Amino acid sequence: MKMIKISIKSLFLGLIFIGGASAINAQTTPTDSAKNTTTTAATTQATGNPTIDGLKKQIEANPKDTDALAKLATAYQEASDWTNAIDTWKKISVLLPDWAPSYYSQAYAYQSAKDDANAKLAYEKYVATVKPEEVEQNKKNLAYAYFYIAFAEQQSNPDKAKEHIAKSLQYDPTNQDAIKLSKVLNS
Repeated sequence: MKMIKISIKSLFLGLIFIGGASAINAQTTPTDSAKNTTTTAATTQATGNPTIDGLKKQIEANPKDTDALAKLATAYQEASDWTNAIDTWKKISVLLPDWAPSYYSQAYAYQSAKDDANAKLAYEKYVATVKPEEVEQNKKNLAYAYFYIAFAEQQSNPDKAKEHIAKSLQYDPTNQDAIKLSKVLNS
């Protein structure tokens, strides 16, 4: 069991670095996410990815192998197959409902698929699932999650947005996007 925890932590750190560059700015342009994700999923299936195919076979043999599922979700993300990435992260959330990184990864995949409403919900679930003893190691992700939630709520619920942006800055006071949003919200 300890080996799984280590590899999942390593995988999560890899996801942070993979997604870090594209997660800097919140997605704000509504698009037809169904069209985008369907096309990408079809492309992944048509070209055949040996890593994905191997992991799918491994999961067929053991559907509760969370390590293999996390690797599969990551492989889908690397292939920009957001629909399958989301579905796979959801399977992990069912098997490990208290594992916060699965919700953060779902949010990232939703955001990448331009599904802002579900991204916001997944970031909220991530924030709610991070255990107190995990806060220190998750500060950057918490800061971004709170920033995204604040950004999404700035029009519909400015008071809540102010609370969320304050939390974001508490975890990362150097985030320039969060500083700008805070100024806008508090002006």
